[in-house]
Amino acid sequence: MRNIPLAEVDDLDRAVLAIGTDYPRDHLLARHEHRRAQVLYAATGSMRVETADGSWTIPTARAVLIPPMTGHQVTLTDVSTRSLYIEPAAVPWFPSRCRAVDVSALLRALILEAVEMEPRYAEHSRDAAVVTLILHELRSLAPLPLDLPLPSDPRLRGLCEAFLRQPDIHDPPARWCGELHISERTLARLFRRGTGLSFSQWRQRACVLHSLHHLAAGLPVARIAALLGYDNPAAYTSAFGRLLGRPPTAYRNAPDPDSAAAPVRDAGSR
Repeated sequence: MRNIPLAEVDDLDRAVLAIGTDYPRDHLLARHEHRRAQVLYAATGSMRVETADGSWTIPTARAVLIPPMTGHQVTLTDVSTRSLYIEPAAVPWFPSRCRAVDVSALLRALILEAVEMEPRYAEHSRDAAVVTLILHELRSLAPLPLDLPLPSDPRLRGLCEAFLRQPDIHDPPARWCGELHISERTLARLFRRGTGLSFSQWRQRACVLHSLHHLAAGLPVARIAALLGYDNPAAYTSAFGRLLGRPPTAYRNAPDPDSAAAPVRDAGSR
């Protein structure tokens, strides 16, 4: 199924529904939730999924697991997605919080195949076997550290969200303190309590994760480092490797060959 809203098929008596959706450039899916668990796979482009307690930056060829009834919004940059919507009873092991995951070549092929299947696949058919294998493969997905915790304090969260729109690795804590009219000691306490990270740790993580969008867009590493305020490309590359365990070049993915454009339906599948 391609470019149809989930609501049109959600009541089908099948454990897994697969929908491919092509979005306009720089598209925002406003906050919503699903009855089913969702595996949201970025076939092309990159996206940021945001919930009440954090955000997840998902580059090309990776996915995010979104638990049932979890309110979330999605910012998409040149994205074509492939989503699996799964009956909660079929995935009792599903995480209770969003989780970014790597996607194996096998699971990628299965997801792409599922999108082309008849949604009312017959029991004990070849398509039913594809679904069974998908559910098996999902249990062994490797998590990726692509999450950024966000504080619940509304004033601090507002500054965090503003930072994410224009991150700078040298943005001083004194500026934040001035905006909030608090001391640096209080800021440190708020960050630790609200995110589990120090201010500098959060700032570094936010910058590295933001850079994934630039990598997906094909920007040179030197240009990305300059945009984020790093002193040189080596400093950026080092910070990237410490957080993600791989160099920035590992996140430069070619577009999914299956993602040939289909007519865009603005409602999407959500």
